[in-house]
Amino acid sequence: MTSIGGAEMVDWNLAVATATRLVRPGPEVSKDEARAIVAELRRHAKASEEHVRGFTRMIPESHAPEDTPVLVVDRAGWVKANVAGFRELLKPLLEKMQDRRAGGTTGAMLGAVGGKVTGVELGMLLSFLASRVLGQYETFAPATRELPAGADGGGRLLLVAPNIVHVERELEVDPHDFRLWVCLHEETHRTQFTGVPWLRDHLQGEIQSFLGETDVDPMTVLERLREAAQSLAGARPEGEEDEGGRSIVELVQTPAQREILGRLTAVMSLLEGHADFVMDGVGPDVVPSVAEIREKFQQRRARGASRLDLALRKLLGLDAKLRQYRDGERFVRAVVEEVGMDGFNRVWTSPNTLPTKAEIAKPADWVARVHRRAD
Repeated sequence: MTSIGGAEMVDWNLAVATATRLVRPGPEVSKDEARAIVAELRRHAKASEEHVRGFTRMIPESHAPEDTPVLVVDRAGWVKANVAGFRELLKPLLEKMQDRRAGGTTGAMLGAVGGKVTGVELGMLLSFLASRVLGQYETFAPATRELPAGADGGGRLLLVAPNIVHVERELEVDPHDFRLWVCLHEETHRTQFTGVPWLRDHLQGEIQSFLGETDVDPMTVLERLREAAQSLAGARPEGEEDEGGRSIVELVQTPAQREILGRLTAVMSLLEGHADFVMDGVGPDVVPSVAEIREKFQQRRARGASRLDLALRKLLGLDAKLRQYRDGERFVRAVVEEVGMDGFNRVWTSPNTLPTKAEIAKPADWVARVHRRAD
């Protein structure tokens, strides 16, 4: 446990326990059905490697496929993997907080709040997300006994079997086609990070810069949270401007963090949009019902599961995640139509050839910048 003045900042074990206790049960399947589903997902994940690499013309360089294992997990397994990832990624920020508050009065304040409260809050958030994620490429994945990961930061690919079964039943689509379709998306992410050696370090650097700008003074954070709560409740102090419906995540950011977040948003839009483009591009040849799956899945994304679900998505900024899929896929499609797949793949040359947030919205500007030629 990371601690400050004897008080745990985050009780990670309590976060796992809270999430696994609160997460909704998955769909009912027999033991034989469960074994068959797991086996099929593993087969589809393996088959997706060749499909994705043939379509994208991206060849892994930094890690061989066996260095990035594919794990079929349940909802509790997804929670454990993500808690381990959070713990690794947030380590520099927690160390910064420890250095600033050791021996000070603010350390006592944090001790009063306690890591158990933070652990419960994190667990509640993860319990909400654990029933919604179909798959995930864990870029920053520390290996554990239960959840192996690639050597030297090779990552791992998670497929959340209960959620995949739940959605395929809800949409009433062919389960075998849907499972392959999901695997194509997640395999694209694995190909992105294994095929672009600098991408992981670049993304980690941006995230650490974002965390490094965090104001760790508790009173400042509490004041920002108060302002965020007032804005979300429609009870802004008199004379203050509307925040434009931003999420609570955005409302507690500093100006420097918003600038970094703009760059991160562009990268994530590229990665998610590219995965959507690939899964639909490969789909017609290997997923017979891909058109039906895409139409129904897009409708599901747009409407959300309930009014509560829509409210939580807005609060947590998950609606911005949905825009990343849409805007990123539009960017990739426009660039490929203009300069072909090889021309698009110049995006992976270096951090300088990544699109900006403005270029995601205007693909022609990226083409002009990256593909401009001397007279």
